[in-house]
Amino acid sequence: MRRSRIAVFVSSILLAAGTALTGATAAQASQQAATGGYVALGDSYSSGVGSGSYISSSGDCKRSTKAYPYLWAAAHSPSTFDFTACSGARTGDVLSGQLGPLSTATGLVSISIGGNDAGFSDVMTTCVLQSDSACLSRINTAKAYVDSTLPGQLDDVYSAISAKAPNAQVVVLGYPRFYKLGTTCVGLSETKRTAINGAADYLDTAINKVAADHGFEFGDVRTTFTGHELCSGSAWLHSLNLLNIGESYHPTAAGQSGGYLPVLTSAA
Repeated sequence: MRRSRIAVFVSSILLAAGTALTGATAAQASQQAATGGYVALGDSYSSGVGSGSYISSSGDCKRSTKAYPYLWAAAHSPSTFDFTACSGARTGDVLSGQLGPLSTATGLVSISIGGNDAGFSDVMTTCVLQSDSACLSRINTAKAYVDSTLPGQLDDVYSAISAKAPNAQVVVLGYPRFYKLGTTCVGLSETKRTAINGAADYLDTAINKVAADHGFEFGDVRTTFTGHELCSGSAWLHSLNLLNIGESYHPTAAGQSGGYLPVLTSAA
């Protein structure tokens, strides 16, 4: 009986120690993300296209001081901040031109990538200019690409990040749904809007799976953008902008600060 009590006592101490160690490890990881170097990779959703205030030296990459990486760095003062995300980037562009700042000292990496590989721009052009059936057909082609090719491309990118920054917390940001459904809205038909939202979900699911396979955190922005989609009356996304076509269907400054930044902050 005495031995049994001692065993229970020892087990309790070990359990408490393990819990404390886990908490300390989590706190250490969080501190490393805040004080180590931060590298922001990815496409236009990470560079901040659509939010204005572009950094002149970034040229066609259109990196913005209102983009979520810049806002996070301003709030947390990482030891270094490298902003290499670029408008129009695909997975191959990340591999060839964005990974240079990564190192063993990197504490945090954020990235959004995959939308351009899957043909995001062409999908929206087709759905805006052509029929419902043409829109659905183009979306199905994009989904087939997401099934057959995109996972391998994402795997290559994520593997390269892990190899170059083995100590970093990596947060993979997804894409929002574009439209609030079931409401009167000038522009695309409900059929097109539903299909586009479904395509965003399809892409996010695929990205989430590959990120999880690498032990990366997936930042799901669909939750924060809920109620702020196009047709909501309080949109955090640009609709078709004929004066500045490149900003169409990208987050506004409010979408960066209210939609993306809280997700990164929570995950990091």
